[in-house]
Amino acid sequence: MSVYERLIGLLDSRGAEYRLIHHDGIAPLGRLRAQPVKCAVVHSGFRFVLAVVRDDQQVALGTGFSYATMKIAEELTGCVTGTIVPFSFRPDLSLVMDRDLLAAQEILFPAGRPDVSIALNTSDYLRFAAPRVAYIGQTSFAEAA
Repeated sequence: MSVYERLIGLLDSRGAEYRLIHHDGIAPLGRLRAQPVKCAVVHSGFRFVLAVVRDDQQVALGTGFSYATMKIAEELTGCVTGTIVPFSFRPDLSLVMDRDLLAAQEILFPAGRPDVSIALNTSDYLRFAAPRVAYIGQTSFAEAA
């Protein structure tokens, strides 16, 4: 079963409030009210974390943390880079969401495939994904200047 099928099954079985947005590989971010998010796999030694931040931010890497290789990120998430969903279906991949995302009514993220995104009610995301919440997002230096 693909990550997309697993995710849609989870959302449907729990009565989640979400919308599927079909597109040609580039999500139509400008016309949506949802907060776009991106996911990155980071690690410290053998501890892996799926970090979820606003699309316009980077993950603030703590001491001893670095980004996982593309190969490891794709292995752990079951998704190719650019389509990683903000859900962990593995016990060895912790999930952390940036606290700033709590202000969003909906979050928008890739659905595990390049042609579909999901706009999901943030309260449903918190209930079903059960991420740890912490301040992990930071504006990139280029944007801050």
